[in-house]
Amino acid sequence: MIDISAGKVAHIIVRAREIDAQVGRWDTAADEADAETILEARASDATEAELRAFIDALNSDEKAELVAIMWIGRETFSVEELAEAIQTAKEEATTPTADYLLGVPLLSDYLEEGLSKMGVDPTDEEDEIYLT
Repeated sequence: MIDISAGKVAHIIVRAREIDAQVGRWDTAADEADAETILEARASDATEAELRAFIDALNSDEKAELVAIMWIGRETFSVEELAEAIQTAKEEATTPTADYLLGVPLLSDYLEEGLSKMGVDPTDEEDEIYLT
């Protein structure tokens, strides 16, 4: 199976969703969030930087497993091909993992689907993150 915890993957899912939910700024007002602009992308929003740092802090095996989970969710590999997916992720890593993953549209959906296909329900872990 995998060594990366469901909690770590759930953390990435939640943060990736937060980034995906953001929209471009529509005005040039001060960089302040309020109830009407909370989903606007802001220079002061550290969500992407925090997610990049979180992914960068994973060890090389966890990074390869994370990529493999995403590929399984995207149906590039099947669950039965997990070992091959992990090996491929290690061999083909040419860019930083955070750069690669954050460039994947629907990253959170693919990670969630990958875990589900592997028999892991990330919902409880995600709920814990939303509550903290």
